[in-house]
Amino acid sequence: MPFIDCKFSQKLTEEKKEKIKSELGKAVTILNKPESYLMVGITDGCDLYFGGKKLFNGAYLSVSLFGAAQPSACEKMTERLCSVLESELEISGTHVYITYHGVDNWGWNGGNF
Repeated sequence: MPFIDCKFSQKLTEEKKEKIKSELGKAVTILNKPESYLMVGITDGCDLYFGGKKLFNGAYLSVSLFGAAQPSACEKMTERLCSVLESELEISGTHVYITYHGVDNWGWNGGNF
């Protein structure tokens, strides 16, 4: 049950949103989670600031998962996500923050896991 919430400072085309969503679906397997349960949120055109300065090409991704992921898997996931953002959106890894949140109680379809 992963959810990846993405905030981008730049505006994205629908094609770029689709590409990012697809790449996140591939990457989530690093965390031993299936794409079939992945939910992705994309908010573009956000005001993001880093070190007191506005980022014109930056990103924040929040990865929530049912249960916890191993630190080594999170490290690999960060590497993959930064690579995707660099190649697809030309966002430098120095302008990307990614957080990971393990969740004990996750609801879906009228019940909890």
